[in-house]
Amino acid sequence: MRWLDHRNPVAAPLRGAVIALGNFDGFHLGHQAVAREAIDWAHAEGRPSIIATFDPHPVRFFRPKVPPFRLTTLEQRQELYLAAGATAMLVFHFDGELAGTSAEDFIGEVLVRRLGAHGVVTGDDFTFGKGAKGNVALLRELGGELGLECRTVGVVMDGGGVISSSRIREALRAGDPREAARLLSRPFAIRGIVEHGDKRGRDLGYPTANLAIDAYLRPRYGIYAVTGRILASGEVLKGAASLGVRPQFDPPKELLEPHFFDFSGDLYGQEIEVAFHHFLRGEAKFDNLEALTAQMEKDCAEAKALLAPL
Repeated sequence: MRWLDHRNPVAAPLRGAVIALGNFDGFHLGHQAVAREAIDWAHAEGRPSIIATFDPHPVRFFRPKVPPFRLTTLEQRQELYLAAGATAMLVFHFDGELAGTSAEDFIGEVLVRRLGAHGVVTGDDFTFGKGAKGNVALLRELGGELGLECRTVGVVMDGGGVISSSRIREALRAGDPREAARLLSRPFAIRGIVEHGDKRGRDLGYPTANLAIDAYLRPRYGIYAVTGRILASGEVLKGAASLGVRPQFDPPKELLEPHFFDFSGDLYGQEIEVAFHHFLRGEAKFDNLEALTAQMEKDCAEAKALLAPL
């Protein structure tokens, strides 16, 4: 799947594409509805389909000190967009130049001239351009004059509320990965390179694969039933994971530490993806290591039972 940069002209075979236009970080059910409209439109007319995203997120550009909130990395988004049936992923690199581009120039110079788009599909509330002054009405009016067609998709509702990235983040922060997974259509997952740690888990009989959380949203700290996927081999493992600052040990260090059942291989230096299925309990500090080990045994037994249907 091609990975396109908005700053560069699009190659001839991808000009005339239909672009799903938005941020699409979580690529939840609402985002998928927009993408599906663009892909179906492109297929019907024999055109390429492109799903766009912004990196960094505009919020991160304007408010660099905001706590981490990303639901996916670019690499994860690329895989999700490919699985949805798109021809390519388009990355809008959000910097001062893009932030200062007028809505009119975004349509005429970026979408039409540089990217050669035939059509765009957005949500009804999509805004763009300097000061977020561009909207769907301008896309239709000015885009139409320049030969750019525009279609919109209304919000997707669920349980009386709008499916949104904010709602998914709230569920994860509340320790409800099942609700997040329902809205995403898949479990929330953190991807990273396995690092060397202090080997405390190994000493306790529960070796872990240590991952930095980086720019991902922080779900509620605690213990989870998880699955892990080794990207190089595709092997899927079941396990229990600690997410947090490890209050039992000093100094505090924020880590994701999955322990995979019935696995004895070497994961150091490998890229893995840890998917969150069930929240078991919050972080806690125990009176001694024996009490901690006893609780870890209970956690693993509970995780095995919850993950048995998978």
